[in-house]
Order: sequence, then C-alpha cells, then structure tokens
Amino acid sequence: MIQYLDNIHHKNSNNFFLIAGPCIIEGEDMALRIAEKVIEITNKYNIPYIFKGSFKKANRSRVDSFTTIGEEKSLEILKKVGETFNIPTTTDIHENEHASLAAQYVDVLQIPAFLVRQTDLLVAAAKTGKCVTLKKGQFLSPESMKFAVEKVTDSDNHKVAIIERGNSFGYTDLVVDYRGIPTMKNYAPVILDVTHSLQQPNQSSGVTGGRPDLIETIAKAGIAVGADGIFIETHPTPETALSDGANMLRLDLLEDLLKKLTKVREAIL
Repeated sequence: MIQYLDNIHHKNSNNFFLIAGPCIIEGEDMALRIAEKVIEITNKYNIPYIFKGSFKKANRSRVDSFTTIGEEKSLEILKKVGETFNIPTTTDIHENEHASLAAQYVDVLQIPAFLVRQTDLLVAAAKTGKCVTLKKGQFLSPESMKFAVEKVTDSDNHKVAIIERGNSFGYTDLVVDYRGIPTMKNYAPVILDVTHSLQQPNQSSGVTGGRPDLIETIAKAGIAVGADGIFIETHPTPETALSDGANMLRLDLLEDLLKKLTKVREAIL
C-alpha cells in the first residue's frame, strides 16, 4: 500500500511501516506534538510513517462517551498535520458520506472492524481513489477478508491493505491468531493493530479495558510472522485520553519499542 503514497518517507528502507497517533483528535497542539515526536523516532530508524487520528468515534460503548471535538475541525487538524510534516494521514469512517468528506483531508481511509462487511461503505471508500485499510472484524476468519478486499478491488481501487486486530475470545477479551497474517497476505498487505488487539471490550462499567503491558509482546510476534505494518495508538498521557486510554502506548515508550521491532525485522530478512 505504501508505494501509492507519494508523501511517505523511507519507502525503500525495507522496514515495516507504522500507523500511529492518538485514538481521537483531541486538539491541534496535541496532534502536532505527537506527530513531531513520532516523526523524530521513525526518521531515526528509517520507518515509513502514517499519522492516525479519528475525526469522530461512532462505535462507543455508552451514549455519553466522547465522540469528537467537531468533525470539520478534526479533519482540518489532520490536514494540517499532513501539510506541516509532509506525511500521509489516515482516519476511520463510519458512514458512506464520510468517505468523500474525509478524502478531502487525508490520504488513507480506514474501515472499522465492526463495519468491514458493509458493502456500500467499502465501495464508497474505494471510489474516492484513496488508499483503503480494512480492519478485520473480531467475528471474521482471516479467509473471509478476501471478499472484503475484493469489494475494494472490484471497485477499481487496488490501493488496499488489511488490519488484523484480534478475534473475540469469550465476551470480554480478544486474542490474536498469528496464523491469519500469512493467510491474509495472500489478499493484501497486512498491518497488525497492536493496541486494539489488547482491548478488553464489553466491561461491566461500559468502558473498554486493555492490556498495554503486552504491547511489546504482541508487536514483536507480529513482525516475526511477517506483518507488513504495525498500528499503534499512542498518547503522552493515556490515563487522560478522551478515548481508548486503557490500551494505548505512552508516547515516551514508543522509541524503545520501535528500536526493538526494527531489530526483529532485520533478523527475519
């Protein structure tokens, strides 16, 4: 997928690529600060980088959960991040009309896991001509993602990748089946969403939990079995994040992790 992004750096480094940023856009200063720090690290280790931030969260556990600081405001911030640092950006979309809207501001459109079977949404994203990432539903087999990919490619868009984010394990946990990564690489490049794979959904409080202590374990295994990219949500202070703080990586821990993952990548090549 990254070969289609003209503004991505270190494209020929033969390293994994990184999608990283906050769960949701909380403000301009925060977004720029996170992007600047991640760029500093990825330049050091020659890692192609795409900035991620949701402009709106539609799949919240409770009706009073935070959703957005404003759709247009968030998209403008994503655009500013991309223009300020000359890097590609991505955001998730939840409705058909969001595809053409978000495509005016970002380089990659992400389809959330719960919506990956929504044909009209996938086709709308594909028809923008932007790169499209498809999160594998927690309820789907790796083999079933072939058909999600085909919905995009049959819409004359071959700029598509799959994001693995774990499978439902009982009612309140997720588990990653690493056998699925080589399977799905037969259909499209595969990105491992490390932080969402460690979520603990459907908690009695109505707030999703997580296991950030296992981020390094999950990420190393993903690189070892051949993931093309890594997806990590990161925040300077996850405990104060407005969304998904329970499973995000603290920003000051990112460099050590990426340094280790780069060594794993070098070892398997």
